[in-house]
Amino acid sequence: MTPNTTADDLEAEAASLDGYFSDAPLDPKPNYPPLDNKFDRCVVITNLPKVPEAKYEKLSKVVLKLVSRIGTLETYEGCDDFTGFFMPQNEEKGTVGCAFIEYASVGDAKKAVEVLQDYKFDKNHNLRITLHERASYLATVEEGEFTQPEPEPYKERPNTTSWLEDTCQRDQFAIRQGKETAVYWSDGHTEPQIDYDGEREKKAGVNWCDYYVQWSPKGSYFATLVPNKGVILWGGDGFQKLGRFAAPGVDFVVFSPQENFMMTNNNNRTDPHAIKIFSVQTGKCLRAFPLYPKDFLNDDITKISAEELANTPPPPFQWSHDDKYLARMGKDLISVFETPSMKLLEKRSLATDGIHEFSFSPKANIIAYWAPEHKNQPAHVDLIEIPSRKKLRQKNLFNVSKCSMVWQESGEYLGVKVTRHTKSKKTLYNNIELFRMNEPGIPVEMLDVKDAVMSFQFEPQGSRFAIIHAENPTSTKVNVTFYDMFKTLEPDKKKGKKGGSKEKQIVAEVNLVETLEGKACNCIFWSPAGRTIILAALGDSAAGTLEFYDVESKTLVIKEHYRANQVLWDPSGRTACTTVSQPIGGGHFKFAMDNGYMLWSFQGKQLSQASFEHFYQFQWRPRERLLAKPEIAEISKNIKKYEKQFNAFDEAKKRKQRLQETKGKRKSRASFRATMARLKEWRSRQKQERMELLGGYDSDDENNFVTKEIVVETVLNTKEELVY
Repeated sequence: MTPNTTADDLEAEAASLDGYFSDAPLDPKPNYPPLDNKFDRCVVITNLPKVPEAKYEKLSKVVLKLVSRIGTLETYEGCDDFTGFFMPQNEEKGTVGCAFIEYASVGDAKKAVEVLQDYKFDKNHNLRITLHERASYLATVEEGEFTQPEPEPYKERPNTTSWLEDTCQRDQFAIRQGKETAVYWSDGHTEPQIDYDGEREKKAGVNWCDYYVQWSPKGSYFATLVPNKGVILWGGDGFQKLGRFAAPGVDFVVFSPQENFMMTNNNNRTDPHAIKIFSVQTGKCLRAFPLYPKDFLNDDITKISAEELANTPPPPFQWSHDDKYLARMGKDLISVFETPSMKLLEKRSLATDGIHEFSFSPKANIIAYWAPEHKNQPAHVDLIEIPSRKKLRQKNLFNVSKCSMVWQESGEYLGVKVTRHTKSKKTLYNNIELFRMNEPGIPVEMLDVKDAVMSFQFEPQGSRFAIIHAENPTSTKVNVTFYDMFKTLEPDKKKGKKGGSKEKQIVAEVNLVETLEGKACNCIFWSPAGRTIILAALGDSAAGTLEFYDVESKTLVIKEHYRANQVLWDPSGRTACTTVSQPIGGGHFKFAMDNGYMLWSFQGKQLSQASFEHFYQFQWRPRERLLAKPEIAEISKNIKKYEKQFNAFDEAKKRKQRLQETKGKRKSRASFRATMARLKEWRSRQKQERMELLGGYDSDDENNFVTKEIVVETVLNTKEELVY
């Protein structure tokens, strides 16, 4: 249309185009995406670095990569410019220190707040992240309008150590059988008494456990596994519910030694969050890991068969004794994570070429690991201090086929059983490397054993250890040998010898104590109190023989539990349990008649027995050891001082039990005596009437009776003897 166009020209043009126009009314409606006013999938990140325009793109890529690890960012069809990420700029095109993120789901947005809160972006910036709804509310609050919210009423948490206040000092254990889960009291003398069996949950029509159970290391918490929900934590009097941890498909749980954290595992090799670390107090998931660490397997895990994976089990996590660190073995490295942040210690793993196994000391932040021969380096066992990464000790080994490490419970000794081969690799032999952890320089002693060593265990709180060995690993008869890490030298009493010692000397030298020959056992189990050991023949092919042996008094008691597959000591060392159990997933059904458990005293006396058609699990409730070695030694030395007190307590306990058992008899006796007293009183009231009816005769007067004494002699036996 030009400025000189007239109305007539427009009418003529319209007439020429009259046949080309549609009769439908013109009502355009653009196809806009639905408007989302909730913004519940959006988060605001603040405290980002403020950079000029030249560094804008670089910073955007770093932030975008970081937030994308949490979850998928939102995108809209037909809007290619929006990627779920926006970082505003000022007039000079520089950043203002914040960014807006929109995730595809609400769950990812909430997870971003948990994971990225206080994330150390660089040396000078710790990120702050807030949900958009919360940020919008904070923007409307003006200065001076803040109102202190009313605190929630205080709710006292259950006392998770109340069971330790039991006046009889009893232990507890939990069993899983059929669809039942129950916790019992055990005093080591009488039949176990039930404490709680899920009565509340039964009334509600639910099971408080569908899978296995797990006690925490100090016995404060009781975890029940419900695979379709997760882990439920119980504690306090009556086992009150303390919390639930979402872990679908959970297969087992592991608590940290100080009970601050809990790790769950669903054993799903395709799940990137198969292993989860939770805070026990807050219930938050601190971090998740895949079943296998990165590059641990050479091939893609989804393409490896189950049979091949069975030969390469996932490397386990291990906690330090103080809960400060969590470590896991990878390919030629050990990754150590700090708690509670769960970040890699010093942002780098500990390089350990060819590592095959590692273990944390039970009492110190020291990692022990061994690696086979690699290139020109011999096989070696290393001790590394954490967090300094200082190498405390290295022991080189030659011609090594396999190693296995065993810590003493107090962390004073480390034993490494080394299987070596000859140059031809046709003959194998053993030796045991013994590390003295508490001595300067950590000296190492080597113990040569010509036989094959099938088992090796330290006494929990002592300096002794025991090994099972035989000339042939498949032998049915084996020898059990006891050693001591110290040797006692007798005093030199020779007359006239100068410098002779008059007292016994104890030197740090491995000493052979004794050997028990011709035993039919394949496992050894030291009592937590020491001194007593059980030599057991476990498994379907074994006879179930149990030998209770006192190392000091040399006494031996032999018992039997047919088809037993497990031996468990209670924390005090008073009672041992042997079980015949089957996995919940199936198996061993043809031996269902043998399923159950037996309780034994430490002297080998059977205390109790229970049988179940389907028996899955038995676990003692752990108990923290509160006394140190010197205190225990002092009590043992003055045991007679406490003997009367203990005997009086035991006698009062037995008397109470006897009274309880004879309660019915005593009630019947009291009723009988009351009846007799009532009848005697009634008879005495009738005395006058009775005498009148008898003409004054009193049947109760002894003078009215005539007493006669009659002697009858009876010959019982006659014997004749001839005397010459």
